Amino acid sequence: MMSATASDPHGSVTAPVVVGVVGPGASDPAVCWAARTAAREGRRLRLVHGLDLTAAHAATGGYEVLGKGPTDYLREHGAEALAAARRLAHALTPDLPIDVELSEANPVSLLMAASSSAHMIVLGATPGVGTVAHLGSVLLNVVAHAGGTVVVVPHLQADEQIRQFGPVVLGVDGSEVSADAVAMAFAEADARRAPLVAVHSWSDLRFDRPTVLPDTFGGGDDVTALGDRLVAESLAGWQEKYPDVSVIRRIYLANPRHHLREWSKAAQLLVVGSRGRGGLGALVLGSTSLFLVQHADCPVMVVHPH
Repeated sequence: MMSATASDPHGSVTAPVVVGVVGPGASDPAVCWAARTAAREGRRLRLVHGLDLTAAHAATGGYEVLGKGPTDYLREHGAEALAAARRLAHALTPDLPIDVELSEANPVSLLMAASSSAHMIVLGATPGVGTVAHLGSVLLNVVAHAGGTVVVVPHLQADEQIRQFGPVVLGVDGSEVSADAVAMAFAEADARRAPLVAVHSWSDLRFDRPTVLPDTFGGGDDVTALGDRLVAESLAGWQEKYPDVSVIRRIYLANPRHHLREWSKAAQLLVVGSRGRGGLGALVLGSTSLFLVQHADCPVMVVHPH
């Protein structure tokens, strides 16, 4: 199985959509989103849960209570979480083929290994997300270091549902590493029959006070023209490949975090590259991507270069 590439953004049709399941109910939004996505694209859904038995034994010393050791409790909890996730996915998409895996491995190792052959890895954000600590080490490590595409689905209140309408929004920065993000954004917009909004900010600088500099410029301004040209070059060829996808371009002076987050309030999916235009090799997850994973109001797809 092969991951998606710029020439084949959706990858092999045998590549599954993989969901990292945490606990009963905790991963419900991610499971729902992944099940609908897999069904739409004719893929299998794979639900995985890592027990991390080595760490459990180290923490407890194998201590048993009433004949049960930590391994038994972890297995019961994991099996319950997977069974609940499978029931939910089946209720939403009855004809969807679903695989379940309960592994002894560390969750990060399990998901990292799966990322190289999966169509995408889907994870749910932790309730109360808003800082790196709240993201959790598993989610943060997988988003930063995965070998393919990772989608983070925001936590929802009980009466909320994941938005299934609105545009697919793409963050365009003109960097080489964002080419795969462009490809995936077009493929997702086409599959969802949604318009694609390409958002570009000329600078990564943040202006907290709107009086410092204007945030947008008129159509005849040089900055707008240059930004529009950069976006056009980044999208070149993909509009011809997906003629049914309507493309809207939005050029801003600065603060890509703010504008992409604002667009996430109306979007059904936000697509960004894993690193920005200033990306040092060590910064495997750019600051804008990290901010959006924490704060966006719709699922965020972080595309790593292949």
